[in-house]
Amino acid sequence: MKSLLTALLLTFFPCTFSLAADCGQTGVALQALGSGGPEVQTKRASSSYLIRQDGKARVLVDSGGGSALRFGESGANFLDIDVVLFSHLHVDHSADFPALVKSAFFQNRDRALPVYGPPGNRYFPATTEFVKALFGKQHGAYRYLSDFIDLKADSSYKILPHDVRLKAHEAKVIFTNDQFKVTAMQVIHGGIPALAYRIDIGAKSIVFSGDTNGDNGNLEILAKDADVLVAHNAVPEGAAGIERKLHMPPSVIGKIAYAANVKHLVLSHRMMRTLGKENESKAAVAAAYQGKTSFADDLSCFNLP
Repeated sequence: MKSLLTALLLTFFPCTFSLAADCGQTGVALQALGSGGPEVQTKRASSSYLIRQDGKARVLVDSGGGSALRFGESGANFLDIDVVLFSHLHVDHSADFPALVKSAFFQNRDRALPVYGPPGNRYFPATTEFVKALFGKQHGAYRYLSDFIDLKADSSYKILPHDVRLKAHEAKVIFTNDQFKVTAMQVIHGGIPALAYRIDIGAKSIVFSGDTNGDNGNLEILAKDADVLVAHNAVPEGAAGIERKLHMPPSVIGKIAYAANVKHLVLSHRMMRTLGKENESKAAVAAAYQGKTSFADDLSCFNLP
């Protein structure tokens, strides 16, 4: 009955509300907190994802606008998050990070929060600079929260930012604990420093393309034999100009998924220019990739069997 009601509501009121999906209490699951881009007209939160293990959210990938609300709706607990990964620092991938950091304070988080992201360039700060620009004691936008990065302050809840510096085709393990490991590679997103990530957790693997045009060959390497590849469906087939320099069209996504032998392809970062073109996008993907393809919505869960 619940699934029928959900289907009817989504049919008549698409993207106007959120329904928390049941991600299960056992095994590994991917949850999309934000399945949209920067456009508020889509009524989707901007890019953000959780990896859950046995019901607990362990990894947060990006935290775009609206994702803090979705985090709360998901039932996840920020006390369980072991690491935060930024694919890049566009606003639709990072805007809600301060809200999540402050929320965790009120939950009495009592351990450090490792944060990884790309280095900077003339247009973007490095991840370490980004965190300092938010919380730095002297000039931070939220300097009243500077204790979160002051290692001398009397608190065990510290944000520990790291810049992930890689060679052109280097795959590097950047974080490990007793549950999972995170591997990063560079991807091309115009002139924006950007990373893709692979999380190997238990016997499962989930890869996040982030925003990229898919042209440097690294996604095929990083996603080899992955259980899930989350790829961003931000532009339609036939995209040209700056859109194509920044993002990969569905046919390129399909070729990468096929070359990597991915088991399940999840299309996210769904923008106005691709919403309503799902059949067209899926057909372009299927020209190369015959595996399972799904479209992400806010709070949708993908359980890994």
